[in-house]
Amino acid sequence: MKKILMFTMESCPYCKEARKYMEELFDKYPEYKELDIEIIDEVEHPDIADQYDYYYVPTYYLDGEKFHEGIPNCEMVAELFRKAYEEV
Repeated sequence: MKKILMFTMESCPYCKEARKYMEELFDKYPEYKELDIEIIDEVEHPDIADQYDYYYVPTYYLDGEKFHEGIPNCEMVAELFRKAYEEV
């Protein structure tokens, strides 16, 4: 499995939307609960966030490479999870 890194902000409505999509996928595909997902709030951890090249949240990185930045949709999150779950 590949590691997912998600940058978020508590006040961001799109981040809440992204988390909702993630929860829906966990319910539909319980195996996705095994994914290695680290969620970092950029306000609480600016030291970590500053090490990455992005402007909008939510931003997802897959194995260190930016996968998506900005307004999410369920299809994008599903693709991210599929790619993360694939055998390396």
